[in-house]
Amino acid sequence: MSTKLETFNKPQLKTDLPDIRAGDTVRVYQKIKEKDKERVQVFEGLVIARKHGKGITSTITVRKIISGIGVERIFPVHLPTIEKIEILKRGKVRRAKLYYLRKVKGKKARLKKKEFAEVVAEEKPEEEIEEEQSQQKQKDETKKNSEN
Repeated sequence: MSTKLETFNKPQLKTDLPDIRAGDTVRVYQKIKEKDKERVQVFEGLVIARKHGKGITSTITVRKIISGIGVERIFPVHLPTIEKIEILKRGKVRRAKLYYLRKVKGKKARLKKKEFAEVVAEEKPEEEIEEEQSQQKQKDETKKNSEN
């Protein structure tokens, strides 16, 4: 049984959102209206917090440094003016909220890289992958033979 609130919110939810976590470097494209013109403004920074779960009220806090000053913006994830969110990098973090990054500077403010690869199903057929593996084995064998 769904409530009136759930039925109202369901069409507002975005379905094409990536899995955004703390430690991700993201680029948020937001539509801005200025008088009669509409343009897209890009805000690129580090996600230091994700709050309020996966529902309509979920938000991300994005932080970036502009000419030595830290700037944070809170974006409601399902906001209609947000055109898209791109994940550029994944950082290896052990916390859900990275508020300590507000205080640290320089090297301590850097996060370690985490291997980030989007799985693309139709990138290469299996036959090509098998051929590359067999070629790699041949190279390794010739290298061992030349060393001996």
